[in-house]
Amino acid sequence: MADVIQRIEYYYTVVLNRTGAGIKVFDAFKKANVNLVAFNGFPSSVRRAQLDFVPSDRDKFLAAAQSARIKIVGPRVAFLIQGQDHVGVVADVVSKLGRAKINITAIQAVSSGAGRYGAILWVKPRQINKAAQVLGIS
Repeated sequence: MADVIQRIEYYYTVVLNRTGAGIKVFDAFKKANVNLVAFNGFPSSVRRAQLDFVPSDRDKFLAAAQSARIKIVGPRVAFLIQGQDHVGVVADVVSKLGRAKINITAIQAVSSGAGRYGAILWVKPRQINKAAQVLGIS
């Protein structure tokens, strides 16, 4: 089975970079029964952390965030890649972008077990359309 690559909308919020700061956010989404396709969290400064969310239902996600008074930024665009795991699978994708002179802002990839993998890949907004074309999803 070939890789499935799709444009996705993601949203983010910024929280204090300390133990337990994300609990309010996750509890709000759990309480509202919001399903996440993907999540990524990382420090954005010494005192702040950015939490990126790819919800399966945008409207439900945004309503839950508003109800919990969570400041959400977005939508922004990234790429979700899923497929059969094998040696070099991520290298193949990033090589295509490199040959097209598209800089990758960030990428997170993980083996999900049972021979499958998934990745989220970010490029600069001005390069989204070119990246989509190179990845075959224009």
